[in-house]
Amino acid sequence: MPVTVAKTAGFCFGVDRAVSTVYELLEQGKKAATLGPIIHNPQIVEDLKRRGVEIVNFPADTPPGHTLVIRSHGVPGSVMEEIKELGLSYVDATCPFVKKIHELARKAGEEEKVFLLCGDENHPEVQGIIGHCGGEHYVIRDSEALENLLKNHPDLQKKSTVIAAQTTFHTKEWQKCLETLKKVWTNAAVFATICNATAERQEEARSLARQCDRMVVIGGRDSSNTAKLRDICAEYCETYLVERVDELPDLPKGLRVGITAGASTPASIIKEAQNTMAEVNSNEQNFEEMLEESLKSLNTDEKVHGVVVGISPTEVYVDVGRKQAGFIPVAELSNDPTARPEDLVKLGDEMELLIMKTNDQEGTIMLSKRRVDAMRGWEDIEKAQESGEVLEGKVVEVIKGGVIVLKDAMRIFVPASQATATRGEELEPLKGQIVKFRIIEVNRQRRRAVGSIRSVLRDERRARQEEFWANIEEGQQFNGTVKSLTDFGAFVDLGGVDGMVHISELSWNRLRHPSEAVSVGDPINVYVKSLDKENHKISLGYKRPEDNPWLKMEREYPVGTVCEATVVGLTQFGAFASVIPGIDGLIHISQIADHRIEKPHDVLKVGDVVTVKITEIDFDRHRVSLSIRALLEEQKAAEDEAAANAPEEEVVYVSGETETHALTEETPVEEAPVEEAPVEEPAEEAPAEETPAEESTEEAPAEE
Repeated sequence: MPVTVAKTAGFCFGVDRAVSTVYELLEQGKKAATLGPIIHNPQIVEDLKRRGVEIVNFPADTPPGHTLVIRSHGVPGSVMEEIKELGLSYVDATCPFVKKIHELARKAGEEEKVFLLCGDENHPEVQGIIGHCGGEHYVIRDSEALENLLKNHPDLQKKSTVIAAQTTFHTKEWQKCLETLKKVWTNAAVFATICNATAERQEEARSLARQCDRMVVIGGRDSSNTAKLRDICAEYCETYLVERVDELPDLPKGLRVGITAGASTPASIIKEAQNTMAEVNSNEQNFEEMLEESLKSLNTDEKVHGVVVGISPTEVYVDVGRKQAGFIPVAELSNDPTARPEDLVKLGDEMELLIMKTNDQEGTIMLSKRRVDAMRGWEDIEKAQESGEVLEGKVVEVIKGGVIVLKDAMRIFVPASQATATRGEELEPLKGQIVKFRIIEVNRQRRRAVGSIRSVLRDERRARQEEFWANIEEGQQFNGTVKSLTDFGAFVDLGGVDGMVHISELSWNRLRHPSEAVSVGDPINVYVKSLDKENHKISLGYKRPEDNPWLKMEREYPVGTVCEATVVGLTQFGAFASVIPGIDGLIHISQIADHRIEKPHDVLKVGDVVTVKITEIDFDRHRVSLSIRALLEEQKAAEDEAAANAPEEEVVYVSGETETHALTEETPVEEAPVEEAPVEEPAEEAPAEETPAEESTEEAPAEE
């Protein structure tokens, strides 16, 4: 098997610097302790432990006389302060690229900007970075998490934001995040902080995986960058993650194998893995060549006809018409590792078999049914690829990067990107399921067959869509699911076909955003308002006629009704006020007051509750005219009328004081004439009477 090692595999600058720092301290005869494992590699960690290096979780746990080494991941600012307060001897081996992100986080907090970091919130590097940010911050794992963050915090788009990434963040996922940011974020400062070595390593791994049948990723299982390398390679071929050389898989002959390694993997381990696989390859080739020659000499390359005469948990015994006893090991019976012999064959079954090995001394012949089936399978698979035939098989394994589908004796690899209808779906539920798929790639020399379940699902969906469009009619009702929301409406999945409910159709009330009425995932009953079959567009309705507020308006609020209304908007020509939920009326500027005003803002403001009179309703055009002035004028007219109808009053002077009496029918004017007052005697002897007269004269204007 050809073995290719990625040029960028192994230690990055930051990790190499941190590990070298510890070894240099040991060479100088100093005692060393590391704040957490110095590297995600169990072999290196174990070697340092044997040399006396202590691993501590907190600075205070550092043994006396030891120099504390801060690993390349870095630590929060509070930890650095604690180290200094304790007076510990330390060496800061934080990667320079990580320190750059620390500075970005610190400045964002000082400038009161939102700090957004793309990465794994549980990773030590991310925890260290966030520990330097004193302001509002968020950590997102992928582009989907970013979309959820924007949905749950729409106000973030208006804030000044700094965006960075963990140094080992997935480069492909970073690009997806940037695409999302460009659409919605207008005032974000983006910093590409993924380490160059990480980006180069991921890109080379992707390129190598495309060319190989299998990929081996060497590194610690707790390493973030190693896990990302495994995920990248698994998109293109079967991938194995190993920590030690003794975990290397046994691979069939003739496969092209690629090797890459995470930033925490020493070059010595990579070299050992390469040599081991090359040695195995050499031995396999020699053994295969010798076996092939042996089989030829014993006529073991021929096919024979056999009849099942016995079944055990590990073997099936067959009669092949020779003196030797024929047997089929369970591994040569089927490609399904979970299958039991008793479930595959029964006594008396006839089958065509391939002689694998003859042992004349023991009088046995080892046979294979699996290989005969595989020979036929390759022919069937190649024909299926040419014709595009839809095949059925059972998902027998879920592996990194995809699933294995068993079709007869053929193992078909279906990448994760081709295993489900949409990307990102869980693969585990597929295990044990019978699925339909197409063959999209066949390479007999490399013994590789790749299938696609998604292509069949797409065709099935397309067929459902064609049937849907053939039968859909206006007015038809559907129970759908809200699929997504936009500023102008909601898209609803009607069962493979999407329709759109405009925001004006979601509610009779005025909405600022569709989310005020529905949420993604909500079940929703809709009806078809209009169709465009040529362009495959459906306009849906959601609000019900019986909930129409105009019907309530017609029943309960006729013209002339006086009611309270809430001001909801102001314009140059008037004010809009909500009469009932869903109906706003216009108070024209001329109807706001009983005198001329320059602007509605001078009298009203949004939120004011005013008493209005409904002066006109246009049900066809859905318009309502309101008036405050009409009520003021009516009130003034009523006051004038009341004043006009009020009884007159008479003024009576008694002993120099003024009394007022209402003139009524019971009190005629003749009974108390004002002119008779001076007639009292003696007239000449009352000079003092002149004073009241003068006072009366002075008070007269006041009476008027």
